[in-house]
Amino acid sequence: MPIQATIKEMKASGRKVFALLVDPDGRDAAYFRRVAQLGTDACVDFFFVGGSLIADDVLDLCLHELRAHTTSPVIIFPGSSLQINPNADAILFLSLISGRNAEMLIGRQVTAAPYLRKSGLEVIATGYMLIDSGRSTTALYMSNTLPIPGDKPQIAACTAMAGEMLGLGLIYLDGGSGAANPVSPEMIAAVRQVVEVPIVVGGGIRTPDQVTEACKAGADLIVVGNAAEKNPETLKQLVEAAHNFKQD
Repeated sequence: MPIQATIKEMKASGRKVFALLVDPDGRDAAYFRRVAQLGTDACVDFFFVGGSLIADDVLDLCLHELRAHTTSPVIIFPGSSLQINPNADAILFLSLISGRNAEMLIGRQVTAAPYLRKSGLEVIATGYMLIDSGRSTTALYMSNTLPIPGDKPQIAACTAMAGEMLGLGLIYLDGGSGAANPVSPEMIAAVRQVVEVPIVVGGGIRTPDQVTEACKAGADLIVVGNAAEKNPETLKQLVEAAHNFKQD
């Protein structure tokens, strides 16, 4: 089954999904094998691979090692239009709908489209929304856009609504790598009330309680990277919080 259809099916069944985000920048094969084992042991549903400054050869190495050492699908979460590689299972085709930078809304997508068509990757159209997390992140700097204020859930809701109306298949609320605070439950809930498509939430999630709060507010897919990569026990607890969640 295609990955997007799988996520939609899990949402319909009420099952929450967990992805481990891997940033390949500056890493080697041994590291990727360790992360693959870490994610497999913790029963993550997906591996997201992405970063703002990834060299082509490192991305290829990362994807090769993950595909060789895990059966979980590997999805590119691209930091630029150059990060297209057929060795993944799918790619999030991001449109930065929270900003007003035309290059991030549609410009780079036009450049990437013919390469994606040839790649054979499953392309998942995703409305990407940067949320102010209390700290300047790499994503903010590289995108040259202002984030949605963390205390303005209605702006996020209207933005997500527009993205769904444009036909985007996922809405991704992201505080960015190294975020000081996760996206608030109030903002997630406001978005959940106005869209039917699956909601992805990442950035700043460090504890099982934060996973539970995000799921309760309406997140369907939780993405964690920095908080879990180095600590197997922490990762297991975060994954279990998502998988064991039951809506009241």
